[in-house]
Amino acid sequence: MSESAQIGSRKTTRSILNEYGLHAKKGFGQNFLTDPAILQRIVEAAEVTTADNVIEIGPGIGALTEKLAQAAGQVVAVEIDQDLIPVLEKTLAPYDNVTVINQDILKANLPELIQQRFTDPTKPIKVVANLPYYITSPILMNLLASPVEWSSITVMMQKEVAQRLTAKPGTKQYGALTLAIEYQMDAEVAFNVSRHSFIPAPNVDSAIVVLKQRQQPLTTKPFDKQKLMGFIRGCFAHRRKSLWNNLQTVIGKDENIKAKMTKVLEKIEISPQLRPEKLTLAQFINLLNALHQEKLI
Repeated sequence: MSESAQIGSRKTTRSILNEYGLHAKKGFGQNFLTDPAILQRIVEAAEVTTADNVIEIGPGIGALTEKLAQAAGQVVAVEIDQDLIPVLEKTLAPYDNVTVINQDILKANLPELIQQRFTDPTKPIKVVANLPYYITSPILMNLLASPVEWSSITVMMQKEVAQRLTAKPGTKQYGALTLAIEYQMDAEVAFNVSRHSFIPAPNVDSAIVVLKQRQQPLTTKPFDKQKLMGFIRGCFAHRRKSLWNNLQTVIGKDENIKAKMTKVLEKIEISPQLRPEKLTLAQFINLLNALHQEKLI
């Protein structure tokens, strides 16, 4: 297929949209990437090979799916927009290693999907996606909360959100999402993508982020992973307030509780006047475990 005939070329994208009378739906955060070179770079950043199973979220008209199909062993593309299913059936017809599912990824049973849809579910599972801006964080949190051990997650997102994923303690981008990612993944921004590479053009630029399983295991583990995630979100509920004020909101303001919290903070040497963004992941885990020992959580 010549470059001009690739699904992801601007000419072909416009032709497909016109043929089916389609327009980008704001409700689904649709923007169609129309740069074959960038699509190829995404596949390369994800290091997709024929040994991999790939889940793509939001294939749209199949531009990225096409590139993934050419590189991967098998691709399962999950698309929420029913109007795009007949389009995908046509555009991806040449590829017998692609399965398209009309489903909301947030409602999917991911382990079951993998077992049922991949010929060999024991192969490495990679997620590759051009995520809608409005739902990037929920999708990432859902993937990370899943029991599936992802080989990697390579996603396009708003540049500002990408900066939050790789932020350092003490910066304004650092927050609950940063820590949720750091808990189990290493994050790296592979490259940026101009807003002018899309139809229609969004109001912001994008970035490709690659998440891989942590190479360095956690030295301290929380007594409960879900409790840790909820605790961190609670501590960041009011970013401009001190850790102490946020803890009172999370745990309580009773004098007995406050006395125990003071004791815990002194024991693990964390100042109550610090703001939450100053704490590292290890400090949050130590604080959670210490509060649990005092039966405060």
